[in-house]
Amino acid sequence: MTRRTLSSLAAVASSAVLLVACNQSPTTDNAETGSSTETSSDLLTRINNGGTINVGTEGTYPPFTYHNEQGELTGYDVEVTRAVADKLGVSVDFKETQWDAMLAGLDSKRFDMVANQVSLTTPERKAKYDKADAYSWSGAVVLAPESDSRFNAWESLKGLKSAQSLSSNYGELAEKYQATVVPVEGMAQAIELVKQGRADFTLNDQLAVLDYLKKFPDSGLEIKLVAPADEKTGSGLVLRKGDDEVVAKLNTAMQELHDDGTLTRLSEEFFGEDISQQ
Repeated sequence: MTRRTLSSLAAVASSAVLLVACNQSPTTDNAETGSSTETSSDLLTRINNGGTINVGTEGTYPPFTYHNEQGELTGYDVEVTRAVADKLGVSVDFKETQWDAMLAGLDSKRFDMVANQVSLTTPERKAKYDKADAYSWSGAVVLAPESDSRFNAWESLKGLKSAQSLSSNYGELAEKYQATVVPVEGMAQAIELVKQGRADFTLNDQLAVLDYLKKFPDSGLEIKLVAPADEKTGSGLVLRKGDDEVVAKLNTAMQELHDDGTLTRLSEEFFGEDISQQ
């Protein structure tokens, strides 16, 4: 699972999900995961009958899931989930929880699914959870001064100074392209060094950078390079494995949101450009 790249600009947090059963269905033990698998799906029944789905989210991770000035829960992931619920003809009840408890909440059936910029990137998690079709895509980008014309290819990073956290995968990526890493504590400090000319560029997550540029349009910085599509990671609604019919319904709803322009509109509202396309 990946996400945490916005943590330097705005404190990153955490979120979880779990199923609240209306009619408890019989279960069988899963020897590999130690969890239980329903022989019939209460979630599917609720969706088919226009019931309520319970969705875990942080509520403290802008612009994905947070509370606005009126104290209302909103954010890209939140509004996408509401749009999916509308397509399914169900109500949605968000369960706010910390990130570290997110998958535990899903395992314990506190909610049905998670909407919190979740990507399944490890074999263990892919074996245990399902992810509906992605509603956002992101990868590494190069952020540098608008006036700097040196960035015409990833190979052009060689020999330049990159402001990076030493423990981050972006620091490793900078070293891969033979840039000189200037150590920083996080994204906010990295951006300041680039603006001051003490570093040539910084590498970070595309969504984190788009959020920064939307908030600070006069920063004098711009995205110079974007990771190719096959290196991007998609985030989507995550649920416990075994509800294939539910995943199919979620995918149908997500495709409709692509087709009618809802995902593009929400992307541009929260990020200034379409992040729903790989």
